[in-house]
Amino acid sequence: MKRVGDIIGRNPRPEPPADRPAAPRPASPAQEECPICKGKGFLVYDVPHGHPDFNRLVPCRCTEARIMAERARNLRAGSNLSAFERMTFDTFLPDGAGLPEAIRGELRMVYELCWQYAQQPEGWLVLVGGFGAGKTHLAAAIANHAAARGRPVLFEIVPDLLDYLRAAFGPNSESGLDERLDAVRETPLLILDDLGAHNSTAWAQEKLFQILNHRYNHRLPTVITTNQRVDELDPRIASRLQDLDVARMITLNAPDYRAGGSGLAAADRAGRSLNSLALYADKTFDSFSLRRHEEMDAERKANLERALQAAHKFAQNPRNWLVFSGVYGCGKTHLAAAIANYQVARGQPAPMFVVVPDLLDYLRATFSPTSQTTLDRAFEQVKNVGMLILDDLGTESATPWAREKLFQLLNHRYVGGRATVITTSARITEIEPRLQSRMLDTTRCTFFAITAPSYRGGEASGGPARRARPRGGA
Repeated sequence: MKRVGDIIGRNPRPEPPADRPAAPRPASPAQEECPICKGKGFLVYDVPHGHPDFNRLVPCRCTEARIMAERARNLRAGSNLSAFERMTFDTFLPDGAGLPEAIRGELRMVYELCWQYAQQPEGWLVLVGGFGAGKTHLAAAIANHAAARGRPVLFEIVPDLLDYLRAAFGPNSESGLDERLDAVRETPLLILDDLGAHNSTAWAQEKLFQILNHRYNHRLPTVITTNQRVDELDPRIASRLQDLDVARMITLNAPDYRAGGSGLAAADRAGRSLNSLALYADKTFDSFSLRRHEEMDAERKANLERALQAAHKFAQNPRNWLVFSGVYGCGKTHLAAAIANYQVARGQPAPMFVVVPDLLDYLRATFSPTSQTTLDRAFEQVKNVGMLILDDLGTESATPWAREKLFQLLNHRYVGGRATVITTSARITEIEPRLQSRMLDTTRCTFFAITAPSYRGGEASGGPARRARPRGGA
């Protein structure tokens, strides 16, 4: 009797399969006979008798390639990526159409970040935005870019994915639920479109969690789009989307391109009235004065230098909170704007820079019957922006509604560890107790009190000044 190795071919010393091998290039039917297995399709390990792997059949690379190719064909048939073939980076308008400058710049930044991700998918990319903002187009562009380069990719609209999994229970199903679930969980690049649009049954929530938890634990490249607030999702999934070590969440503030003029008008108002970073374009680290020639004691000059160092350190690795307190004109707004301009100079999406009273006015305006947006959508725009800079906390009208909105906003960013810079002229003891407790959490917040006096004259005495603050001041 011939030995198994003589029948199917023997590899001198094949390496045992890795836990997660790289996907081999699929073999075409017209390809020449495999030089490793000589067309047999399987190999045996060249190990002595008595070894656990003696005469154990293992698939050759060509067989693995055929298996992967078949799986890819099955997945592609279920993914409906063919319906999104026109959605590529070439067909996306990174500058939009008729958008105001601020939103156009943000959209281009998001486009470039997605392009960079497509070149080397690592970790998770979460695109948040309203209907028609462009998130599905960008996600499909990443998928089409991978497919064009022969990389396995699965594009799934979440409700369709759940229907695909439910179909495994049908009498005519050719594969079981476990097989289908494994295929989705293990695909090298997974694109999930419209997370949150599904029917949130317990079964659906559990299946989505199983898929995303597996990919989270194994750090598998995953792109997710959603128009839902993170706190509206399954808390288990939300916590993983907000893990900054794995996921990068980007908000698209562009209006629905289908909305025409009304959407653009709303975006224009939002761009002009909310993000005022353009007013502080000259505020950089280089232009920040340490005031060495002023009559100021050495301790306060040293304090100002440490404030500059704290701002620069945060700008290089923006995570959690940085709070600057001090009298009007001491330099805290300059440092906050310098952090934002540093991000722009590095090619990152423009942070949102907003004066707190202006933010509250913007949110209140959504109650108007002529408003082109809703409170939820406007609030979401601020809550999930990559970096938020809140200037002049404490100068707002302290109504219960205002206090609650500020707490909701800042608590959301505190829990998610989102990069947030706050300036205030209030002492820490004067800040609303719930916010005060978060600012005093040294694991999430750096609270820096600038002791330098105002640039515009003498020190304030007896605590922070309460006069109206000039626009563009410190």
